[in-house]
Amino acid sequence: MKFLLTTTLVASALLFGQIAFAQGRGGSGAGGRGQQDTLVSPEVHADRTVTFRLRAPQASVVTLTGDWLATLASPTGGTVPMTKDSQGIWSVTTAPLEASVHLYFFTMDGLAIADPINPKMKLRVRTSASLVEVPGDPVPVWQFRDIPHGSMDWNTQHSSVYGDTHEFLVYLPPGYHAGKAKYPVLYLVHGAGDTALGWGTAGAANLILDSLIAEKKAVPMIIVMPFNGSNAPAPAGGRGNGAAGGNTLFEDYMVKELIPFVDSNYRVAPGRRNRAMAGLSAGGAATYNVAFKHPELFSAAGLFSAAGGGSFETRYPQLAADPKGTSAKFPVIWIGCGTSDPLDQGAKSLDAELTKLKINHTYKDRDGGHVWPVWRWALSEYAPLIFKK
Repeated sequence: MKFLLTTTLVASALLFGQIAFAQGRGGSGAGGRGQQDTLVSPEVHADRTVTFRLRAPQASVVTLTGDWLATLASPTGGTVPMTKDSQGIWSVTTAPLEASVHLYFFTMDGLAIADPINPKMKLRVRTSASLVEVPGDPVPVWQFRDIPHGSMDWNTQHSSVYGDTHEFLVYLPPGYHAGKAKYPVLYLVHGAGDTALGWGTAGAANLILDSLIAEKKAVPMIIVMPFNGSNAPAPAGGRGNGAAGGNTLFEDYMVKELIPFVDSNYRVAPGRRNRAMAGLSAGGAATYNVAFKHPELFSAAGLFSAAGGGSFETRYPQLAADPKGTSAKFPVIWIGCGTSDPLDQGAKSLDAELTKLKINHTYKDRDGGHVWPVWRWALSEYAPLIFKK
C-alpha cells in the first residue's frame, strides 16, 4: 500500500504538531517537559465579552469561527480574522455574548482545529469544536445553580436494528435514587452529525431540568438522549452518520429496542401520556416522523429548528381530519426556531398549516441561528408544558 502526502499536508501536520506541543507543553502529568504554558483561551470577561487566543508563531493566517456570528446566509456561525502579536499569539475579542454556551473553532492556514487549551469540547461524528460558557446574572436555567441536582447514566446497548452498539444518556431527576416513584419520560434527540452526548454537554439538558424542577415549573421526569444514526462508516458520496434524522432505522430502533429497554430498566410511569418526544434539527425531523406516526406511544412533540417534514395533512391525513381528537392525543405540540435560521420558514409553514387545521399547538421564535443557545431555550420552554395533569 502506498501513502502519498502533499507538501501542504506535511506542512499542516508539522505545524499542527508544533502548535499542540506549544500550547500544552510542560503539563502537570507524568512526561511533562519544561514550564507550564500560561496562555488562557477562552477568557470570559465581566462584561460578557470573550477573548480567544492561539499560540501559532509559524502560522500565516488564523481565523475564529463562532456560532454567535450566525446569519441567514450562514446559520451555524460566521468567521472573523485574528491578530498576531510579537510572541506569535493570535487573538480576537468579541462583543458581549449571550449568557449561554457558544461553539467555536480556529482555522489555521486552512486547517480547522478545536482550541488546543480548552478542555470543553463538542464531539461530533466528524470533527470537533470547542465550547465556551458565558455566565449570566441572574443565572439562566441552563447554568449551574446551588439547587438539588439529578444524575446522568451513560448506557450502551447492542442494536439489532443497526447491527452495532448504541450509546445513550439518561437523566434521572433529583430524588430518583432515594425513592420508588415512577416518572414520565422525554425522549430528546440530537441533530445530524452529533453524538449521543450532545444534549448532555452543549445542551445542558440536565441543568435545565434541575432548575425547572427546583422552581416547580416542570414535573420531575426522566430524559433519554439516544444516538440518532449508525456507527458504520458513511458510504462513498453518501450522507454522514446520523444525517437521515427520523429515518426508518431510527424509528425501528426507538420503538423495538430503546423504549422497551428504558421501560424495563428504569422506574417509568406507564402509558402514552407519560411519554413525550422532542429533538433539534434532524432530531426534530425524527420527532415529526416518529411521534405523530405513533400516537399510541407519545402524547407530546417538540420540534426545535426541525429539518424537513413536509405537509402535515399529507403525512398524517387521519390526524389532520380529526383536529379535536389530535389535540386531545397531543395536548402539547411545540414548534420553535431561531430567526436567523432558514429552517424558520418551515417552522412558520407548519404553524400556519396546523392553525388552518385547527390543531392546538404553540409556535415561538427568537434571535439566533442554527445554534445551541436556541435549542437550550427551546427545551426550557417545552419541558414545563409536558406531563401536566
